[in-house]
Amino acid sequence: MGPIPLLLLLSFVVSGVESEEDYTWHLRKVPQVLNKRTVTLSSPGFKAEAKPVLNGTCGIECQSRLPLASVADLENFLSYETVYENGTRTSTEVYFRDFDVQAEHEVMKDSHSRGKRQVYGMDSRFSISDKQFVTNYPFSTTVKVSTGCTGILISPKHVLTAAHCVHDGTDYIKGAKKLRVGILKLRSKRGGRKRKGSKRNKRAAEVKPSFQWTRVKHTQLPKGWFRGVTDDVAVDYDYAVLELKRPHKKKFMELGISPTVKKLPGSRIHFSGFDDDRPGQLVYRFCSVSDESNDLMYQYCDAQHGSSGSGIYIRLKEPEKKKWKRKIIGIFSGHQWVDVNGMQQDYNVAVRITPLKYAQICFWIRGNYADCQYG
Repeated sequence: MGPIPLLLLLSFVVSGVESEEDYTWHLRKVPQVLNKRTVTLSSPGFKAEAKPVLNGTCGIECQSRLPLASVADLENFLSYETVYENGTRTSTEVYFRDFDVQAEHEVMKDSHSRGKRQVYGMDSRFSISDKQFVTNYPFSTTVKVSTGCTGILISPKHVLTAAHCVHDGTDYIKGAKKLRVGILKLRSKRGGRKRKGSKRNKRAAEVKPSFQWTRVKHTQLPKGWFRGVTDDVAVDYDYAVLELKRPHKKKFMELGISPTVKKLPGSRIHFSGFDDDRPGQLVYRFCSVSDESNDLMYQYCDAQHGSSGSGIYIRLKEPEKKKWKRKIIGIFSGHQWVDVNGMQQDYNVAVRITPLKYAQICFWIRGNYADCQYG
């Protein structure tokens, strides 16, 4: 794609231009996910190897044959671990209040046919190389996680990413022991003070995007991701929140509850990531969602290793306003293999932010249940 069409596309993405259909965010009252008990655990081993592709995942077809989770099961899945920068670790049990189990298990209708993913046909990804775009909203919310994944800024000091970027289901991966997050910022090629008007000063004034790295203070992820807790539905809980050691000054993106495909503008989702096959570049894409369950969505987005953990977002209108607002409604888990009728098939999957997950992640961010009543 040439530079002019790409520039027009990015202008479209940044400005939030959409069709005239009245797509609106419908605020939903969410349940409370309350802490019941916290205990101290032994320090993790940090011995696991990072795995870019997850095998043996129970996908939508597999999960349709499983019994519905009980409230006790869900409370077990949403209990969580916190691992701190100094290697200490705690486990927290949770319970729910104002929770409608039937609403949480609402069966999605109007499913769509599913196609094979990874990069197929014409590659529909766009490298964001213009420094004015890459360091401005919404692209500036995308960050790099030092274990080789992507994340998205969800508060002045929190990042949302995939659980498998820090934990393999049994132990924390080696790189999670000294976890860092890289935020793209504009920096001059040369530092120091230069004489005004000099050629040297003009060269120094040239800026390019580069990562500013920040240590992670602590990491939280649901026990539903751990093997032995949810062997069949672990991918449903492939998300984690990282708290930065010091806050950033970038605009972040708010969380939202994932609507059904019918409520997605054009049935499209958007996300950006640091795909391994395009080193040093931020890669943006948008695509259609082809199928969904209560906790997962299949989609046709082209993606490569490194984009796992990207925040999936959509634009809908604010209630009683004409402004469009972006919110994160899912976490890109990546390219996964699942057993379908005894055969291994690949697909692209994202974890949907359900009311329960919204309540949990919101509490991790705010530390106050009163601020997490509506999503």
